[in-house]
Amino acid sequence: MPESKNNSGRSALIPPLNRQRPVGKAALIEIIAPAPRSSIVGVRRGSNLATDYLWAAPAGALLLGYLLGSIPFGVILTWAGGAGDLRTIGSGNIGATNVLRTGRKGLAAATLLLDAGKGAAAVLLAEWLFPGHGVVAAAAAFLGHLYPVWLGFKGGKGVATMMGIILALHWPCGVVYAVIWLGLLATLRISSVAGMLAAISAPMSAAFFGRFDLVLLLLALALLVLWKHRDNIDRLISGTEPRIGRNPG
Repeated sequence: MPESKNNSGRSALIPPLNRQRPVGKAALIEIIAPAPRSSIVGVRRGSNLATDYLWAAPAGALLLGYLLGSIPFGVILTWAGGAGDLRTIGSGNIGATNVLRTGRKGLAAATLLLDAGKGAAAVLLAEWLFPGHGVVAAAAAFLGHLYPVWLGFKGGKGVATMMGIILALHWPCGVVYAVIWLGLLATLRISSVAGMLAAISAPMSAAFFGRFDLVLLLLALALLVLWKHRDNIDRLISGTEPRIGRNPG
């Protein structure tokens, strides 16, 4: 009898280990933005669960967006395709236009699609895992592309990634962006002009479609695109900006 009493006392002190491991969406959320320990073991009694998780969703969206955006697909594809180190070719930029200077049109097209795709994926995944925080992931993905930690914070100019972001946030604005960018690219064949004008059009098209909640974000992204093109702007003013297929720009 004393032994059974001791066992019952011990079982009362140690809770049963019946907590199931998270799977699927819950597992991804726990990896990206783990729950505060206090909410799991119950140290803080009476705490508000919503308050405990207040930081987790934006932090998770920020981390997810940055990591996806910082993948340097141009560098990876040119290296894997035997075209060399993209950072030492042409302008040294990691985007699709510079990949095209290697003479590998397929790699350039793949870079464009993947750079756009990672922007869209960041927004869509964040909205699935952390509803309402797609905009946070969008900004983080864009900054990840411009300033990737893997390349010493020296990244691309963000035109393709911005297109993917806008398509995921509001596809009509994304279509306008794509038409302006690719249309000007095909006619003028000056990558910098096409990219900058497409970026400038983004906040205006958001306002036109009544998505005023996106105007400030898209304006900020457009200004960053212009900032990353400052050398191109100098060359445009001096009349030395090259067209696609010629010298680096």
